[in-house]
Amino acid sequence: MTQILLDSSFLVELLNARGAKHRRTVEALVSQPAIRVIPDVVLTEVTYLLRSRIGQRAVYQFLNSLADDRIQLETLTKPDTQRVRQIMMQYEDADLDFVDCCIMAISERLNITTVYTFDQRDFTIFRPKHCEFLELLP
Repeated sequence: MTQILLDSSFLVELLNARGAKHRRTVEALVSQPAIRVIPDVVLTEVTYLLRSRIGQRAVYQFLNSLADDRIQLETLTKPDTQRVRQIMMQYEDADLDFVDCCIMAISERLNITTVYTFDQRDFTIFRPKHCEFLELLP
């Protein structure tokens, strides 16, 4: 089955029922039957953003959603951290976000070419080793 990586911006919009992008996030997930890979470094960012923007109940909802069998939590490995460092140094002038670089490194390791995100700047700059570019959805 296809795997997709989920970025913090996508997950926050998914859980923000009043947000302008909520419907697009739901439609994207429904239209793409895939294993949803969430890097562990995304968890802290998502829970912080949910709590500060929506409230603690959104955090509970997010944590409950992680029980879904289609969701895979992916741990950042030591080699990933070295690749993150390489990416950050390679694109130093762009001042790439750490979590985005973690997603990039994991995409290479797992050979995943699709990322669900609304924060596309960093991902459009990056040129992965395993494909020409990352497909950014929705």
